Amino acid sequence: MRPTLIIANWKLNGNWSFNEDYASAFSNGLKDVDLTGRQIVICPPSIYLQQLNGLILHQEIYFGGQDLSDEISGAFTGEVSGVMLKEFGCRYVLVGHSERRLRHQESNEIVVKKASNAISAGLIPVICVGETLEQRQAQQMQEVLSTQVDAILQGLGERVEHIVLAYEPIWAIGTGQTASAEQAQEVHGWLRETIGKTSHRMAENLPMIYGGSVKSDNAAQLLEMPDIDGLLVGGSSLIVSEFLSICQAGKVM
Repeated sequence: MRPTLIIANWKLNGNWSFNEDYASAFSNGLKDVDLTGRQIVICPPSIYLQQLNGLILHQEIYFGGQDLSDEISGAFTGEVSGVMLKEFGCRYVLVGHSERRLRHQESNEIVVKKASNAISAGLIPVICVGETLEQRQAQQMQEVLSTQVDAILQGLGERVEHIVLAYEPIWAIGTGQTASAEQAQEVHGWLRETIGKTSHRMAENLPMIYGGSVKSDNAAQLLEMPDIDGLLVGGSSLIVSEFLSICQAGKVM
């Protein structure tokens, strides 16, 4: 059975005092939350991993990096390797987030190389794919997603069994626009069908999560969809009460 993942991407947010207050409120809030069958992942800026890892202690809470280098080590100023993230308690790492693809011009090849490095370091890469508003309006969504997914399948081969795929329609990130649960399911179902042409077993076992203006008021509907196995949460993950609601969305309390 595919796991249910709720991943918080803090992006460029947080500071020492905010982290302490967040960790305290989140830990207290978890006392009343049933996380059976769910894994919650927090991806703060990497310099805060050690601090938060020592403050949030719960068996279903994991940590992840927001990115990693496509290199292992060496003269690469400002980079963080998968081995370093693993050493600081990470289990997951985001790879190929749209902001990295667009702002840093990360190609499909770079994304695959990063994902490969993550797997080699013992991390689970959460590989993001998605289309822009212009591409969607030009009816290029399937073409764009096929190119991204084909690069992953060809570059990783059987190691695709060690990844999570995150569909994040770029037009719905931080814009207030959100794909409906039915729209998101349509794309997730198509992605699973597309991957199934390579391997039915791989497609059935591959966790696929949705990201794009996820909030507590749409989380439950998204998680009800058969091919949506979790959520990638941005701004809403920075509000403790909101994120706690998302973490338990759709569960019978």
